[in-house]
Amino acid sequence: MPTAKQSPDALALSARESARSLSIFLHTHADVQEIQIGAAPGKSSGVGDTQQVRIPTQALHLLREILVELGMGHDVRIIPITAELTTQEAADILNVSRPFLVQLLERDEIHYHKVGTHRRIRYDDLMAHKEKSEAARRQAMDDLVVQAQEMGMGYD
Repeated sequence: MPTAKQSPDALALSARESARSLSIFLHTHADVQEIQIGAAPGKSSGVGDTQQVRIPTQALHLLREILVELGMGHDVRIIPITAELTTQEAADILNVSRPFLVQLLERDEIHYHKVGTHRRIRYDDLMAHKEKSEAARRQAMDDLVVQAQEMGMGYD
C-alpha cells in the first residue's frame, strides 16, 4: 500500500527494479538463498543496519512474481491452493456475479461442498474451472478464425 512518503508510481518503479535485481539471483538450483535485508540508504530501521535471512528459493520466485505485478500497478493477493472460498470470493476471482457463480455450482461445473447451508469452493477447483473455460474460449476463437479464413473473410 502506498505510504504518505511514496507515491504509487514510486512504489511501482521500486517494485520493478527489485524484481529485476531479484531475477539475477534466481537462476540457481539451490533450495535456499541467503539475502541481506536492511533499511534503504539514508533511512534508519531502528533495528540494526542489516540482517542476513535464509529464504527458500521457491519463496523468492513468488516474491519476484509479486514484485512484477506491483510494478505494473496491479494489486496482489496471495491465496493458498487449499483455501476454501465463499461464493462471493470465488465470484470476485472469476470476475463474475455471485448469482452466475452459484449457477455454475448448481450445474456441477465447479466442485464445491457445503458447510452448514453455505457453499465453499476450493481455490484449486476454481482455478481448474478457470483454466478449462479459458482453453475452451481459445479453442472457439481458433475455430472462428479457421472458419473466417475458409470463407475468405480477409483473416489471413
